[in-house]
Amino acid sequence: MPTPSSLSRLAWPSLPPLPMPAFLAAMDAPRRNLTLALAASLLLHALVLAIRFTPPDFMDKARERALEVILVNSKSKAKPDKAQAKAQTNLDGGGNTDEDRRAKTPLPPSPRTREGDQLIEAQRRVAELEAQSRQQMTRLKGDRAVSPDKSKPDPVTAPEPNVSGADLASSAMAIARLEGQIARQMEEYNQRPRKKFIGARVEEYRFAQYVEDWRQKIERIGNLNYPDAAKGKLYGSLVLTVVIKANGDLERVEVNRSSGQSLLDDAARRIVRMATPYAAFPEAIRRDTDLLEITRTWTFTNADRLRAD
Repeated sequence: MPTPSSLSRLAWPSLPPLPMPAFLAAMDAPRRNLTLALAASLLLHALVLAIRFTPPDFMDKARERALEVILVNSKSKAKPDKAQAKAQTNLDGGGNTDEDRRAKTPLPPSPRTREGDQLIEAQRRVAELEAQSRQQMTRLKGDRAVSPDKSKPDPVTAPEPNVSGADLASSAMAIARLEGQIARQMEEYNQRPRKKFIGARVEEYRFAQYVEDWRQKIERIGNLNYPDAAKGKLYGSLVLTVVIKANGDLERVEVNRSSGQSLLDDAARRIVRMATPYAAFPEAIRRDTDLLEITRTWTFTNADRLRAD
């Protein structure tokens, strides 16, 4: 009696193995498996890329039924029976015509502007003037070519006005007065002192050294003559402007911003006057500066010291 295994061999006969290409047979097992896997992957990707998808018909129908929206600048209480389009509000007709019309835009038309309109207009105007000039010259040449008519009287020319010597003298005096006034103003301007304004920061080294020496002298004199009435009681800061002449003399001193204590303001002025005379301007400053205006913030600290910020 045949066994189940023998029956299966009878039902499914064994097939002969497929022949393997020579280049695959020459490879070792791992390399051959990798080559087969890559080939299968390339074949699968080619099949996927060959598949084409087409949009369904309902998308084309949706494009055909696109919604049209119009912005209107008016509205009506009644809703139209047969609306032509969608808008932000109901509008049942309007205007002064019964024709079937729709507003294109609620905005007014903007004027058309182009670059160079003024230049084009000026060129057109110049061309017109040149044409008129040519016409007048042609007309004058034609009038000269025609013989003059003796019957017509000569045109009367207006007599030239007689200018008297008194009028000429008056005009000359007016011109002389104007020249004198201009010369006087220029002379006054040239005689003004040449000023240089110095703040807390100085960029030019020739002024920086002078201002630093001046600051150290003010601090030294101020700490030696600190007001007794302010010691341990009053302190604050003020903005002070000092104007110094070229020879080192003090032109003026003024408080731009008070400290709120008249005692401290008066003490700052007194210290500046006590430190005079200051050093004369060096030649590098004197050649283009007559007055040096220095503005600094002076602080009377709670340690009874005077400091320039």
